[in-house]
Amino acid sequence: MILVTGATGNVGGELVRQLVGSNQPVRALVRNQVEGVFPTGVESVIGDLNQPESLSAPLMGVRGVFLLGGYQDMPEALAEIRRAGVERVVLLSSRSVVGGNPSNAIVSMWMASEDAVRSSGVSWTILRPSGFMSNALRWAPQIRAGAVVRAPFADAPIAAIDPYDIAAVAAVALTSEGHKSRSYLLTGPEPLRPADQVRTLAAVLGRDLRFEGQSGSEAREEMSKSFPANFVDAFFRFFAEGEFDDSQVLPTVYEITGGRPRDFEQWARAHADAFR
Repeated sequence: MILVTGATGNVGGELVRQLVGSNQPVRALVRNQVEGVFPTGVESVIGDLNQPESLSAPLMGVRGVFLLGGYQDMPEALAEIRRAGVERVVLLSSRSVVGGNPSNAIVSMWMASEDAVRSSGVSWTILRPSGFMSNALRWAPQIRAGAVVRAPFADAPIAAIDPYDIAAVAAVALTSEGHKSRSYLLTGPEPLRPADQVRTLAAVLGRDLRFEGQSGSEAREEMSKSFPANFVDAFFRFFAEGEFDDSQVLPTVYEITGGRPRDFEQWARAHADAFR
């Protein structure tokens, strides 16, 4: 049995589907019971990584865990995982930790998660992906409402990755040998700026769309509605001040899965309905 945390999220949802497709027994951890979300045969269980005591029942009989990073109670959650006799954990982290400054709130969060996994006493694999292609979904309301997409960090190219490919690597690490104590940097096939992604969405949707970069003050004001101040500062340090280069393309997805990572057009076609 494999327990997938964040099972309704971009990566977790893809992982559940891929594991079911390869006839692996899957248990999906959710905070609230949901109907009709998971494929037939998936066992849905309620639990919360912020409440480690809630994980005892979901972990019964589990041999592998796909674990979201970034939770404050990660050491306690991992203690529950170890007590349950789990054989391996695959942690979803971020490649911003590589050479990252621990004074950056986002880097610090991921570093803490990685440290907790390494010291947990459970066999581990760490996935460090670039930015997600699915982050473009935040533009969906603008695209449904008009022809202009406004977003921050117009000049920051990112080798964005399809969550499908992160899930594919996670599935391999959870179900095969040779990945113990390994950390993998995962990227998409090419670096793209926001304007490049908007052009691709326009072509896929058959619409005229235009990208406009936000000013720093406008971006800060809008981001502050969704993120705490220290995270907003972290993003600006990353992409406005140049503290993090997320543009490098690496072959890791192909090396581990044997499949080439999906490009942004493939992602956009698969998710086009979200923008209509």
